Amino acid sequence: MSNESSHEDGVRGVFSTMKKSWIGTGTTRRKVDVQVYVYAEQDGDSVRVQELNENYLPSGEESEVSLEEFLAGYTPDPEVYEKKMQPAVRKLTKTLAKAERQRQQGEVYSAEFEFKNALDMDGENVRANFGLGLTYLDRGDTKEAERVLKKLVNLAQTFSHDNKHLFNEFGIKLRKSGMYDQALAYYGRAMQIASQDENLFYNIARTLYDKGDMEKGLVFVDKALALRSGFNEAEQLKQVMEKKRAERA
Repeated sequence: MSNESSHEDGVRGVFSTMKKSWIGTGTTRRKVDVQVYVYAEQDGDSVRVQELNENYLPSGEESEVSLEEFLAGYTPDPEVYEKKMQPAVRKLTKTLAKAERQRQQGEVYSAEFEFKNALDMDGENVRANFGLGLTYLDRGDTKEAERVLKKLVNLAQTFSHDNKHLFNEFGIKLRKSGMYDQALAYYGRAMQIASQDENLFYNIARTLYDKGDMEKGLVFVDKALALRSGFNEAEQLKQVMEKKRAERA
């Protein structure tokens, strides 16, 4: 990863800019200019920008500005990139890898400790939040898992394509833990972002089946099949649900 402001791939690296911020309270409250650091990557004629947090990690929502606006308002800062951001990213990556390894080995309390260390570095890190939530579900702590779930549904990156495997694993784990209403609320939030994902509709149908709601489940399994004909798991689930519904009639 280069920090040059211009190379064959365009703008990429750490930059600084001035931002208006409020300080003080009541009659002393006023706006001041403060310097902020961002990580930026060019994407065609625009630049994706993400602020660095107090630990020099890109965190929170990305914004997008035109290349012209970016070049006029942002200054490259290779020293912050090399001496602050890169070491912070390496430390976070190492901590997450350790936490995930411990979780896979069934060391849930050690994993919880490391996921929390990662969240101390970046409280909005989706991978760390997913990992912590899964760890709580692994040990049957549904109360803490639900607290993490509420945070996840409000993070912009939770349902991004990059986090799809984590998103799916968490939803399935919620269902298998008997947290049907929580799983459905979670999938409902995902539907606002990925409304044409047949796997999402299948997972909703599977959750409704486990909850015992065959009527609604069939609606969602049909949506999955409409998006992908020959979806074997969905076809099998539909047959089972239709049989269950007939038995109840």
